[in-house]
Formats: sequence, structure tokens, C-alpha cells
Amino acid sequence: MSFETKTTALSRRALMTGGAALLGLVATSSEALALTARPRLRVILDNDFSGDPDGLFQLAHHLASPSVEIPLVIGSHIHVNDFLDGSTTQADNAVAQVRAIYARMKLVRQPPVIAGRNAAPPAGAKPEATPAAKAIIAEALRDDTRLPLFYCAGAGLTDLAEALRLEPRIAGRMKLVWIGGHEHDDLLPGVPRRKDAEYNATIDLAAVQTVFNDSAIEIWQIPRNVYRQLMISHAELEAGLKPSGRLGTYLLEQLERVVSTPKISLGETYILGDSPLVTLTALQSSFEPDSASSAYVVRPTPRVVARAQYEANPNGRPMRVYTTIDTRLTFADMFAKFAVAGR
Repeated sequence: MSFETKTTALSRRALMTGGAALLGLVATSSEALALTARPRLRVILDNDFSGDPDGLFQLAHHLASPSVEIPLVIGSHIHVNDFLDGSTTQADNAVAQVRAIYARMKLVRQPPVIAGRNAAPPAGAKPEATPAAKAIIAEALRDDTRLPLFYCAGAGLTDLAEALRLEPRIAGRMKLVWIGGHEHDDLLPGVPRRKDAEYNATIDLAAVQTVFNDSAIEIWQIPRNVYRQLMISHAELEAGLKPSGRLGTYLLEQLERVVSTPKISLGETYILGDSPLVTLTALQSSFEPDSASSAYVVRPTPRVVARAQYEANPNGRPMRVYTTIDTRLTFADMFAKFAVAGR
């Protein structure tokens, strides 16, 4: 090999080595530039995970969100003999569904999961220190963290109500974000009033009355007309979940379990009505944290009376009633996170 040939070979080798080093530097720099988020609030998740699969989407979305710390997940019950889960072990089944989601996600930590009551307690029953109620109280009374606590409920309020009855002090140590309750008529001028009962409010009406009428907890409510804004088409779901591996496949299977029910025809859209629980907690604004992209009004908390109707209570504590949810942010963030967490 001539000197010139040797020189050219060396130059090529140096260029390749330098290029590889440069690529490595670019890759390292790219990794170094990954955006960082740390927990800035705690969320207890309480949902009917064996019922409507929208709760599974909310659960996975919360689990994939680095700005929240999840100290506890509670599997809760739905209506007796409900077509979504007609068993007498609805809360236990919900826990099994939570574990199925855990198994299909890349998680650094799997939060503790507890079954709540499998049905609403009998009318007039004294509160019982169930494992779920004790866990709620213990988390609310923690004094080793300054992260604010939110209770995110996507179904009934049985276990929260029991905890509040056992230890009323916890009401001042957390906020409730609740998917439930029918429309507020004055916020829907010109729209005919719906007469049918709202699903979540009637799972355990006595529990809703305890929370609204007899406790001091601050409520952020997403009523029926607002959580129904979280409508998405089957085509969007199939395309959006395709990169999400086992997680996406499992979520689609759970949706198909419902939409293929012979007795009902649900068309080609689905309402992921529990997703606002993520929007209003994990996806708060950066500076001056709040649910800045979703609109709400503040009003005195009404009393809840028979058939889950509202009764005006001018002296009630202030509550938020949301009127719109940022669906673009919610769904775009959900699909982006699922593509990473489910691979």
C-alpha cells in the first residue's frame, strides 16, 4: 500500500471515527435535552375499572404521567346487576383489571391497589373502617409530604364517603375531582332538560349526599354534559393505539367487549368520560399551576336530594363546575404517552 493510499485510508478511518463520535454526541445531547417533569401533586384514583373501560384509559394515562404521584388506587363498585359487570365482586374484579393494566405497561413503580366495597352499604349503616377507608384516611393525614392531594373519582363515591364519615378532618386536606352528576340547568340555556338519572350519581346516592351535603371537602365537578365532550371515534382510537403495543391491544379488547354487546348499538364513537381526571390534575399549566385550558364556574355547593337532583344552597362552600374540557390536550397527550409506556 502506497503512502498516499495509507494516508487516504487513515483519513477515512478518522472521518468515520469522528463521525461516529459526532453521532454519539448528537444522541447524547438529544437524550440530555429530554424534558423533565417531577411530581407536584398526589392523586388517589378511585374508579369502576371492571365496568366502563373509559376508566382503564384514565388509569393508564395517569400512570404514564410523571407530574403526579399515585399513592393509592381503589377499585370500586357500580350498580347491582349492571350489564358491564353483573357479579357481586365488582370491586375485586376492578382490582384485577388494574393489575392487568400494570402488567402491560413499563412502570418504575406499581401503586398499591385496594378493593373498595363490592356494593353500597345498607341504608342507615354506620361507617365501617374498611381497608379502603383506612388507606384514604392514612394518605390524607400524612405529614411527611407537601404535595397537595387530589381524590380522582370516576364512578361512585362509596369509599370516600365512608372515610369522610369516619374522619371528617380529611375533608380539609384534599380536593375531590368527580366525574358525575347531571347537568346544571342554568349553565345550559335553551337546552331541553334531561330527565333520566345520571349514572355515577345513582351508584350510591347516599354517598353523594354525604360528600355534598355533610362534608367540607372542596369539589371539582365534571357533570354529565361535560364529560360527554370526551368523544372519540373508533378510527381515531385504532390509529392512535396502534403504536402502544400490548397496552393498546388490551384497551381495544376491553372496548370491544362493550361495543359488541348484542343488546345495544353504540355506533362508531366512544366517550372516554373519565379522562378529564387526568386533564385537571396531571395536565395543569406550568406556571401558576391550574386546569388553565378547561373552563369552569365557581358556585356554592348545592345540596343533593332525592333522585340526585340539586337543591340550591346559597351558603354552601365554593365548588367548581366545569363547563368545557381541553379534549385536544387530553387525547394528544394520552396517545403520545401510551406509545412510550406500552411498547
